[in-house]
Amino acid sequence: MTVDAAPTDAAPTHAAPTNAAPSDPGTVPPHALRRVIETALEEDAPWGDVTSETLIPADAVATATLGAREPGVLSGGGVFAAVVHAVDPSVDVVLHVPDGAAFEPGTLLATVTGNARSVLRAERVALNLVQRMSGIATATATYVAAVEGTRARIVDTRKTTPGLRALERYAVRCGGGHNHRTSLSDAVLAKDNHLAVLLASGIGIGDAITAARARLGHTVHVEVEVDRIDQIEPVVAAGVDTIMLDNFTPAMLETGVGIVAGRALVEASGGVSLDTVAAIAATGVDVISVGALTHSARALDLGLDVDVAAPAGA
Repeated sequence: MTVDAAPTDAAPTHAAPTNAAPSDPGTVPPHALRRVIETALEEDAPWGDVTSETLIPADAVATATLGAREPGVLSGGGVFAAVVHAVDPSVDVVLHVPDGAAFEPGTLLATVTGNARSVLRAERVALNLVQRMSGIATATATYVAAVEGTRARIVDTRKTTPGLRALERYAVRCGGGHNHRTSLSDAVLAKDNHLAVLLASGIGIGDAITAARARLGHTVHVEVEVDRIDQIEPVVAAGVDTIMLDNFTPAMLETGVGIVAGRALVEASGGVSLDTVAAIAATGVDVISVGALTHSARALDLGLDVDVAAPAGA
């Protein structure tokens, strides 16, 4: 992973997307990464690491290895290194496995060599981030594999850990998934509560979409969520780019895809799990959004262990 400005997935058009994994997951925006690392290190050692500073000689050198204790997909190798270097730029970090690569238990992922106090101070924050990101990448890869052979693209949601969205979105891409909108500022996505307010205000969805187009211009992506089949035609006729079918059964999704008939992209949302995603993908939807990729992913079991060698002459 390079710490640089991250390209974002372009707003989808009505052409069917491919569900092929991105050939390159891109990067984590440097400003977002710096903010996360600074906050995490300040939280973990606001006045230094009293254990290491009182027990470990100031000139002690350590070599530690980052290893896999279970199978998975790596994400955050560069983030791991960036945390270590934020503590001490002189510490050497060698990454042995690239982000997006699958690995088995026992795989050597990285080697860290340098001042022992620095290695120990960086350990927990560096591990927390790479374990979290690799857990997300691994979960995403499982969903992507489940829909292989269909047109459906697996995408994330805004159900991310506060402050970690840029890192978690990158992790989704490392697992072969794709990103939904980054934030509320990126696109129009009218959901059930928006529609309830419009209804209470006496504003029709068609008029609302027309007003949004006039205000924001043709480049802004417009998506509307529906939860009933009878809502589909009026929404598509209003000229949306994507229609989100929320909590539809596979049979209802197949009906919905037929009604839309290529006039907009069709996104399935709600009720998505590894038990249901293949059946959802088989209905012909273009996009499947999975909140569980980020809100429920388990941290992967990775460990950083100091190599112990007997002192010379012992």
